[in-house]
Amino acid sequence: MQPCQPCRRALLSAIVGAMLSFSSGAGAQDVWPSKPIRLVVPFTPGGVTDTSGRLIAEHLSKRLGQQVVIDNKPGASGNIGTSLVAQSAPDGYTLVLGFDGTLVINPHVFAKVPFDTLKDFAPVGKIGDAVLILVSNPGVPAKSLPEVIALSKSQSGGLSYGTSGTGGTPHIAGELLAQRTGAQLTHVPYKGGGQAMTDVLGGSIPLVYTAVAGAHGHVKSGKLRAIAVSSAQRTPALPDVPTFIEGGVSDFVVNSWVGLLAPAKTPAAVVQRLNTELNAVLNDPVVKDKLQTLGIDASPGSPDQFGEQLKRDLSRYGQVVKAANIRLE
Repeated sequence: MQPCQPCRRALLSAIVGAMLSFSSGAGAQDVWPSKPIRLVVPFTPGGVTDTSGRLIAEHLSKRLGQQVVIDNKPGASGNIGTSLVAQSAPDGYTLVLGFDGTLVINPHVFAKVPFDTLKDFAPVGKIGDAVLILVSNPGVPAKSLPEVIALSKSQSGGLSYGTSGTGGTPHIAGELLAQRTGAQLTHVPYKGGGQAMTDVLGGSIPLVYTAVAGAHGHVKSGKLRAIAVSSAQRTPALPDVPTFIEGGVSDFVVNSWVGLLAPAKTPAAVVQRLNTELNAVLNDPVVKDKLQTLGIDASPGSPDQFGEQLKRDLSRYGQVVKAANIRLE
């Protein structure tokens, strides 16, 4: 028996409605991003890390068609904001600006950190490397890395070097240099790089380990002497300054880096889309030039490459921290 006309219409309407509902639901899951994305910066506004994050957020917003909003969550050397993202929903709408100090050094220098770098995050991609430099007051009677090392061994008490604080990448680089060469170096931590720079300019301390961006102007003016840079090759910002490798310390590459990460279990397709757009941004000449002014060399690459660096640096810096007995509460 054939169903009645009204019944057929009702049945057809139900089938079409179900199909539309299914289609709408599937589409909603497939379309990403469909709302603004939060990029947590675990530091206060205004620093180099924060500024680089804002630059990337601005250009990612244009490519993704959704606003990437900066959310500064400072505290505990970056641990607070980083932990917040580790505990966020893995839906691609919360990211963290990852910093080497937070992700691969803090887990070793703090008695306890509220996240696991390798288990709690999905690496998206590295943004770039900030080259470090060892500089001296011009009054120091040593003009090269071998001479600085020799001078430190010949003086009672060695030589002191200032950094922006205990447990930062410059501190780790100084400890690694001492461990690798036998140089007698004493760390002097400051509450930021500005005061360390003031003291080395004034001659209160002989050496400072810092980012190239912070010392560039003083080196160019002759107020500071550049000893060596910690990159694999000479930096375009100071092409006349040799690397530590050229100074006789083999395989000495200690850059500070910054990158993007999402919570663990973020869909692979979302991570790949973010990586594709991030690399496109980093290959933009305008962005590369702006990062260079911040002392950051753009380093596009894959999520796997960034993940492998996280593993390497966690292991390498862990050994340095343990040998130097660096601890923070």
